Amino acid sequence: MTAPQATPRRVLVVRNDKLGDFMLAWPALACLKQADAALHVTALVPAYTAPLADACPWIDAVLLDPGDGAPRQAQRELLEQLRAARFDALLTLFSTPRIAWLGFRAGIPLRLAPATKWAQLFYNHRLAQRRSRSLRPEYAYNLELAAALLTRLGITPPQVAPPYWPLDAATRDAERKRLATALDLDLARPWVFLHPGSGGSAVNLDLEQYAHLASAIARHAQASPHWLLTFGPGEQPAAETLRAALGEHGLDAQLVPSRDSLRDFAQGLAAADLLIAGSTGPLHVAGCLNLATVGFYPAKRSSTPLRWQTCNDAERRLAFSPPPGKDSESDMSRIDLNDAALRISALLDRQAARSGS
Repeated sequence: MTAPQATPRRVLVVRNDKLGDFMLAWPALACLKQADAALHVTALVPAYTAPLADACPWIDAVLLDPGDGAPRQAQRELLEQLRAARFDALLTLFSTPRIAWLGFRAGIPLRLAPATKWAQLFYNHRLAQRRSRSLRPEYAYNLELAAALLTRLGITPPQVAPPYWPLDAATRDAERKRLATALDLDLARPWVFLHPGSGGSAVNLDLEQYAHLASAIARHAQASPHWLLTFGPGEQPAAETLRAALGEHGLDAQLVPSRDSLRDFAQGLAAADLLIAGSTGPLHVAGCLNLATVGFYPAKRSSTPLRWQTCNDAERRLAFSPPPGKDSESDMSRIDLNDAALRISALLDRQAARSGS
């Protein structure tokens, strides 16, 4: 007689803030599922990032977090959902008092989070990380937490590697053909996606700086790239202004058409050979796709290129920030854009050679 199979252990993972933060949780999610495919992983996320949580291959179910400002009834309903799910473990990648208290009240037996602030009192397992020192990438801190949880579950943590959003080649080809048809693009030329918006999370290059950068890259690159501008909600006017500025530099740029959902927008980035952006959500989506990325960051300790490093392969990423100094850490005009353009054009040429563009 065959012994009955054990019920899969159920893990709730919380990363309920911005898009970029959520994408940097994907390596930790991959670590959990690759350690034991039988683990049932549920993600608690806000409605904004839920479409990408649905697309994540490492997540089995999605719960919507109504947020700190939600009415009491919505908070009670979430608590009842957590109790009914009978989770075995809670992994909070960024702890807040509300989530800490929620996990405690839900009776989740194993609750692990960074040891930070007074909210840690509601967790029975804590890991000291001191993230404010920004000594490691954010995704590495998340991986460390996932490994600690697995160890407490008696599971050996695996080594994981990009891509953390492993789209198949057919999907990328379909995205390129869709965009080529919509914008009359040459599939043989490299495609550079430029996302000038920031979502307000970090300082960024201004539009004229991006235009100057693109002009310098075009001068140095061996192949003439297509310039494709992406934008988020409320950012289309800025993208149109940048398109006009690029035109003044002799570059023909086009706006990537809007998509029906955040998931469609994110998956559409797979068409790029290279994505250039500030430290914002689309940059980290591209990192999960293991695309070539170029990020522009302030030099503030909380926002450094190391702390918010993309999670793609090291040879596929470049990062630039102002020189250190209290008076210049957020002064993006201090970045040497001509030097950046030389390094970016070399990366673009390597990517074009790899892809056959």
